Amino acid sequence: MCGIAGQLSGTDQRVPQMIAALTHRGPDGVRVEERAGAALAHARLSIIDLEGGWQPLHAAGSTVIGNGEIYNYVELARDHALEGALATGSDFEPLLHIYAREGPKAFEHLRGMYALCLIGGDGRTWLARDPFGIKPLYIMEHGGGLAFASEPRAFLKAGLMQTVLDDEAARELLAFNYTLGARTLFQGLRRLAPGEVCEVRDGRIVSNWRQSWRRPKDLTRDTDEAALIQQLDAVLEDSVRVHQRSDVPYGLFLSGGIDSAAIATLMSRLNERPVTAFTCGFDAPGAADERGQAERVARALDLDWRETSFGEADFWRIAPQVAWALDDPTADYATLPTYKLAEAAKGTLTVVLTGEGGDELFGGYGRYRRALRPAWLGGRPAEPRGADPAALARWRTEAAPPPGLTPLQQAQWADITTWLPNDLLLKLDRCLMAHGLEGRTPFLDREVAAFAFPLADRFKVQGRYGKWLLRKWLEKACPAAEPWARKQGFTVPVEAWIAPRAADIAARLNDIEAVRRVKPDAQAAFTAGGDGVRWPLLFLALWSRIHLDGATPAEALESVVGTV
Repeated sequence: MCGIAGQLSGTDQRVPQMIAALTHRGPDGVRVEERAGAALAHARLSIIDLEGGWQPLHAAGSTVIGNGEIYNYVELARDHALEGALATGSDFEPLLHIYAREGPKAFEHLRGMYALCLIGGDGRTWLARDPFGIKPLYIMEHGGGLAFASEPRAFLKAGLMQTVLDDEAARELLAFNYTLGARTLFQGLRRLAPGEVCEVRDGRIVSNWRQSWRRPKDLTRDTDEAALIQQLDAVLEDSVRVHQRSDVPYGLFLSGGIDSAAIATLMSRLNERPVTAFTCGFDAPGAADERGQAERVARALDLDWRETSFGEADFWRIAPQVAWALDDPTADYATLPTYKLAEAAKGTLTVVLTGEGGDELFGGYGRYRRALRPAWLGGRPAEPRGADPAALARWRTEAAPPPGLTPLQQAQWADITTWLPNDLLLKLDRCLMAHGLEGRTPFLDREVAAFAFPLADRFKVQGRYGKWLLRKWLEKACPAAEPWARKQGFTVPVEAWIAPRAADIAARLNDIEAVRRVKPDAQAAFTAGGDGVRWPLLFLALWSRIHLDGATPAEALESVVGTV
């Protein structure tokens, strides 16, 4: 896990300034390399091959810088007979040797989370991002060339980009809590799409394509539930095993839900020593608090369990810090406890496994079940509610599934394409990287996806239960997880903390230009509250003061909220 930055061709190269903005992602050291037609920089968080894994990495005539992990680097070295050719233990080195043999087809062999730039010995230059979009990469044309970086702040720090708000993107943020597709809130800056592979020549993208997380043909599925449960056990164990590959301490974030309990169960099985797990609970009247259930799982699995609490003081302290960390924003309030967990884990762990992706691949969301019901039984499409028609039309275009999927798979596809990379994974990347932690997602693995997504609908949803097969597996693997118990639902009591200050905040919103431009009725809407209106508006106000106006987090909080 690292931060990367670079410029390909062009005359105006400010790559050292770009990488200086990303040292929170790579606190172990920075290396910058200039060469004909390119400048590359890497801020390293040392995870694998602590001594030899520094980048830019050179091998087989090619060069790479990357952010993330190639989990199957051991298998790549074995299957391609590379053992004698490798000069380091880096997880990225096998890619360079395979590229020398196969060219860009080498990217198809990768199992992992990554954003990278590869300059080949054949004179071709590539940018690539993993198929799920776990790791971020941003690009913009500048100075006759193409600049790229792990976070937008790198372009701002180097003075390569003007802080001009994309109003339509900001409206999407308020409508969905995230932005769609390649768009960011900064005009002129775009994300590489999940799975996108681009060839860059003379500072321009000359070709690109998308690698899918989905196999071209669905695998034949056994229809026997017991046999599928055995297969699921093997697939998940294999994914957790490779996601644990690390030369530094690792653990997990444990909620009271099924997904993190499944990861904890397999980590406990695969490790001789107790696995360290962190849980966050909320100190607010009536708030859903999962610490009790998490503790029961932790005791059953003999985890080294650590709990942390989140209260009103944490909310006002952390909200502007989260707005700073999310320079590409998501207004999902789950960013708040994620940030607090990362803060608590820093110094104990360097690698954290989490349960993101379990709902999307195994069919866990209630909206999936509603989408399968007829309208007269309360059924409705699994798509965002309350968005204006134009924004919803853009969402539908972005979420459009390929042919041949069941209605349930169509709903899963929409989430995997839209909010998973641009909300959930963005949240995980920024909140953990702000503390120099690497987040890993064993469910979002090509082998797990190949097993889970093609499953017949009845193995995902039955009656009022989603994630049917995962629950059946977990009731045997870890009964303490209580997989059939009614889930509380994940909520952060932001409204209880905002409401006493709502009038004061509402009065200040018209002074925030970005809020005034995209939400002219913000003051009235904030005063009225309801339907999750207040937190997104408060977040946008804090975000714009920091990233558009140049305020510090403390200054942003005071200008938007006043003295806390």
